[in-house]
Amino acid sequence: MLEDLLAAGAAVGIAGLAYVVAGARVVKQYERGVVFRLGRVVGDIRKPGFTLVIPAVDKLRKVNLQIVTMPVPGQEGITRDNVTVRVDAVVYFKVVDPEAAIVNVEDYRFAVSQMAQTSLRSIIGKSELDDLLSDREKLNQGLELMIDSPAVGWGVQIDRVEIKDVSLPDTMKRSMARQAEADRERRARIINADAELQASKKLAEAAQQMEDTPSALQLRLLQTVVAVAAEKNSTLVLPFPVELLRFLEKAQQPAPVTLPPPQNPQNIPPHPDRATP
Repeated sequence: MLEDLLAAGAAVGIAGLAYVVAGARVVKQYERGVVFRLGRVVGDIRKPGFTLVIPAVDKLRKVNLQIVTMPVPGQEGITRDNVTVRVDAVVYFKVVDPEAAIVNVEDYRFAVSQMAQTSLRSIIGKSELDDLLSDREKLNQGLELMIDSPAVGWGVQIDRVEIKDVSLPDTMKRSMARQAEADRERRARIINADAELQASKKLAEAAQQMEDTPSALQLRLLQTVVAVAAEKNSTLVLPFPVELLRFLEKAQQPAPVTLPPPQNPQNIPPHPDRATP
């Protein structure tokens, strides 16, 4: 009789141990558990650690709360200024409500991915090319708001959205390169013209100063000779003032010959019928 009781107790113990083992679950630190009992959500969200469920009655669904990095495939679209571009992005999001992420949407990852693609195409159509290339921070914020609005009902929070790359057609790249080159050339010409203007003003002041003090021109000439001779050149260049060249040119020209007026020694009056020359 005692042996039967011991055997029955052992059997009950083994059955209880098997029951506990079958219902034992472990939830990791970055996970939360949602228990479905006969198809209905029961109890609170299971926290990290060891937990028990009823075998064959309860079903535990684990939800990852880590930030998910989801790349958005490149989307082609036409900007507001009629330029065809291809834009790809990346979305950072996490689950903040495990029950809503399981119950309200079939696959929250797929839902976020599709919403990100449609929102990205919408942003491309509403923006101009210059905004896509230079004002990405504003576009990122707008894209984040467009994705986050429906994601709130899915228990998902959009942490950040970034536009990674904007691909342009080759013809547009060449046009932009020519535009940038023309702009740089324009700025270079403006800078050179400004430098010439400043230099001309300084030269005019120097000429005025040398005109007041003629000896300064001779000193400047000697400085130029010293600067040329310092290079150890075999040729020595001596500049001549323009006024000296003009003086020599005038000296070489012959003096004009002045003819005396015609004389009339007899004081004969001119004939009235003869025309006076």
